[in-house]
Amino acid sequence: MIVCVCHNVSDRKIRQAVEEGVTTMPELRAQLQVGTCCGKCHSCAKTVLRECLEDRALEPQSVASPVFHAVSRAGALAA
Repeated sequence: MIVCVCHNVSDRKIRQAVEEGVTTMPELRAQLQVGTCCGKCHSCAKTVLRECLEDRALEPQSVASPVFHAVSRAGALAA
């Protein structure tokens, strides 16, 4: 859905900005110019931003796979 008609900013663009690290309205304004023209989109953009941040907080954080190092049996037995 289009959130900001003046700058053709969709909810997808806001979601992408959040994935790239945007976390505040000032950052969103600086990156996408949301709410810098007529201002009618500000509350909707803020709602979308908040929802995206909440969704991101609920996503399970990726856990690095454990790294296993091969140990030669000969080296282990000699030690």
